[in-house]
Amino acid sequence: MNHLLLDSHILLWLVDPDARHLTAKTRQMISRAANVCFSIVSLWEIAIKAAKGQLDIDINLLFEALDAAGLRELPIKRAHVQTLHRLPFHHRDPFDRMLVAQALAEPLHLLTSDEKLRPYGALVVLV
Repeated sequence: MNHLLLDSHILLWLVDPDARHLTAKTRQMISRAANVCFSIVSLWEIAIKAAKGQLDIDINLLFEALDAAGLRELPIKRAHVQTLHRLPFHHRDPFDRMLVAQALAEPLHLLTSDEKLRPYGALVVLV
């Protein structure tokens, strides 16, 4: 797994120095990958949850942590929307569905802790 896309939870855990959710195995997978991406979709989801009071995070500090970690930002592309259009509804969350579509279209392995994404296939890696 040389090319990874981090789902929103993994992304938050990675940039949180106090996070205990990220296992040593997951950290090793991320550190050994040639390319580690985060999606603008994750930032969108985090910003919405923060604005609604569901998540306590300073967005500017998150951006600084992402820059310091050297992760590659993945924008939403037309090919991602085309893949999303054909994606079966194994899961209803619009943010997760777009992350799956991006992983399939690029291709990237999507690192996630969300068991509901397992039916989308081998590019989804549960950690």
